Amino acid sequence: MVQPVPATTEGGFDELSAQRIGWLRRFMRAHPALVNAAVLLLYFLLTATSLTDSGLSGHWPTVVLLVLTGAVLAFRRRWPMLVLVAVVLLDSAATLLDSSYFGGNPGVWIALYTASTKYAARRMFMLMALITALQGLIFVIVGMPALFTESVEDQAVLADLGGRSLTIALFLAFVLGTNIAAVAIGAVIRNQRLHEAELNNWAKRVQTLARVRERARIAREMHDVVAHSLSVMIALSDGAAVVLKRDPERAGQVLGELSSTGRRALGDMRRVIGVLRTGDGAPLEPQPAAGSFEQMLAGFKVAGLPLRYTASGPPLPEDATFQLTVYRIIQESLTNVLRYGRNVSVVQVGVDRKGEDVTVSIHDDGTAQEARRELIGSAQGIRGMKERTALFDGTLHAGPASRGGWSVVAKLKLPNTTHCEGDPAPAEHPEPAPQAQHRGT
Repeated sequence: MVQPVPATTEGGFDELSAQRIGWLRRFMRAHPALVNAAVLLLYFLLTATSLTDSGLSGHWPTVVLLVLTGAVLAFRRRWPMLVLVAVVLLDSAATLLDSSYFGGNPGVWIALYTASTKYAARRMFMLMALITALQGLIFVIVGMPALFTESVEDQAVLADLGGRSLTIALFLAFVLGTNIAAVAIGAVIRNQRLHEAELNNWAKRVQTLARVRERARIAREMHDVVAHSLSVMIALSDGAAVVLKRDPERAGQVLGELSSTGRRALGDMRRVIGVLRTGDGAPLEPQPAAGSFEQMLAGFKVAGLPLRYTASGPPLPEDATFQLTVYRIIQESLTNVLRYGRNVSVVQVGVDRKGEDVTVSIHDDGTAQEARRELIGSAQGIRGMKERTALFDGTLHAGPASRGGWSVVAKLKLPNTTHCEGDPAPAEHPEPAPQAQHRGT
């Protein structure tokens, strides 16, 4: 069975995610300003040679454009696409204005990486291809003629490098490779962030669903406790009023049972409400104490129900949730008989275990059953019994019986932690006895 997520896990998913990504990324996320400063420092370190050469040769427009590129990169997280366009334009302008400058690729790499962490990979790879083509075109038109003039010396150096075509191919391969690497790394980071966000969203949805299930279970328990107890107490008080004058001693017994029923109901409600105040490990529903099954049947008998109980097969397992399911199904069914039954002369309650199957049946022979159940009540009790039955892969039928009256039949599967038929009976069990027997309770 799925256990609900404790309420104390609120906010814990972000902490678990932070632990999973490692200390370095946690530090970077916690100090974005420091990371931004480190990126700008890296950019200026990588472009220090170009800045120095341009300054010494007196190409101050190039220096200004490179410094301006660094300033623009400071806003890359806020406007990644706009910064990428601006960096490409500034780098192209510097190349066109200064024949000795062959492109400030570090700025383009940083801008490409940042934009790739924000936008889809397919879009960024297409944009990267256009930027690479622009850089290659500028290099062929401006860079190559400036780097290798028509002089004999330059042509000799070009020949040693493998010729014009090979030099252009090597340059384009270098630019394309570095640009692809920048986009690929950014795409990987983006996918990781999306995955982490999806995990967090999924975990929060599971937590919300668990809370809803907890509320539903608590509401179901409150319904069972209140509906049962009030119905029994009303029946007891009515009976005490009838026998008070002709049999005071009997009336005193009925009033004593009335007081005991009220106290038990108050204790059950306190345990249910206590779930909202206690931490982990608190039971989500009140567990019937040893012997409470007999007490419940005895209470219904005192309230006026003519009960007949039958149990067959080995004893039920010591699984508390399974025992509580059987207990609540019988309790809810008898409560409905007490509230809605008319002219009831016998109520048969049976628990039959055969192998891994357990059948719980409750039948009364009252009159006008179909009309009374359809016109009275909210059907919350039957819905709760069906929910409990579904926990053990079972089915429940509640309605008019073919032999007359009203019947409730629940068929359950034993939980995994069950005793085999040859196992000894548990020390404490809410069911009276393992063998088939008939009791007037």
